[in-house]
Amino acid sequence: MEIRSLLVEVASTYDANHPDKTSIGVPAQDLLRAVRDHLGPLLPGELEAEGYGGSGGPSSTPWIGFFDPSITRDPKVGLYLAYIFAADLKTVTLTLQQGVTALAYQLGRGKRRREYLADRARKLQSLLPQESIAGWDVRPSFKSSVDRALAYEAGSVAARVYDIEAMPHEDALREDLWHLADVLQDAALVERGLSEQRSPDGGHVEFVPKKRTQPQGLERFRPRDASDYVAHLPARTLRKTRRHEQLIEAFGGEVQRHGFVPANEGVHPRDLVLRKDGIAWLVEAKTVALGNPTKAVREAVGQLYEYSYFLHEQVDGTQPSLLALFTEEIGAYVEYLEQRGIASVWRTPTGWAGSPSALAAGLIG
Repeated sequence: MEIRSLLVEVASTYDANHPDKTSIGVPAQDLLRAVRDHLGPLLPGELEAEGYGGSGGPSSTPWIGFFDPSITRDPKVGLYLAYIFAADLKTVTLTLQQGVTALAYQLGRGKRRREYLADRARKLQSLLPQESIAGWDVRPSFKSSVDRALAYEAGSVAARVYDIEAMPHEDALREDLWHLADVLQDAALVERGLSEQRSPDGGHVEFVPKKRTQPQGLERFRPRDASDYVAHLPARTLRKTRRHEQLIEAFGGEVQRHGFVPANEGVHPRDLVLRKDGIAWLVEAKTVALGNPTKAVREAVGQLYEYSYFLHEQVDGTQPSLLALFTEEIGAYVEYLEQRGIASVWRTPTGWAGSPSALAAGLIG
């Protein structure tokens, strides 16, 4: 199901007064529960989708959240994206949203929380690249007097409102979602440097730099030679995110259309091996986190060379073609990889794009 058709169907079938409330079998509630499956393959980066139609009773403003696990998976805290439907179901707003629920413990559910959220939204807006939020300065109106809906309005950092009766076409919706996903990454970096200094009668948020940490790689993995590498690396637990697996699955389906035979079973720790006309392609898939492809590219290069050497050249003397696969575009790194004999392919809002060597090999197109 595409984004446009899903949003229109929720708006046309949702009933906040349904006698069965949020039970299984209520059409709009079932659709909201299934958004992860419907929209997952369409999302950029590591975004994960969840639908919310209320707990206990139907929400007056149903919504669909998009969460980057490196930022938050909990809508109570942190930053995330959301499609929030107005209570009259005539509009739906794509918003970069602040978590509001956890603040109730400190600030209550009323005006004080809303003022805090609005102040913080303005601070984030002032620190974001202004060209990235131009045209996203709409203050949402969810047509509800419920405290949470009012808090969502105040907590919006960037937003765009769509009229259900005049929804943009699918490509435009995807472009908007992918763009705001980039803004989310920028906002997350800014937010990590926000330190809260509150006065007794109100709130003040001040920006101060903070140190950032990098995740650790494979600890204490020290193979003595090629045979030791082959024997021990497959036993290691290598973390694969849901977004990573969806990327591989989607690309596997794409290359089959072009005559390649993909295999990801029995090839661990390699992500994917493609074969066509006697040529093997070794594929390493990477998610681009926080809008920065540098780390993903570095890891892809290292692993492609490493796996090619230890798992192919040292095992059977073959040298596979190399392909780096990404969740989004990688900019200047396309040419960098090309110069090192590595083709590259990445997701776009409407499909796939790739480097000259990927196109020449018929991997996409």
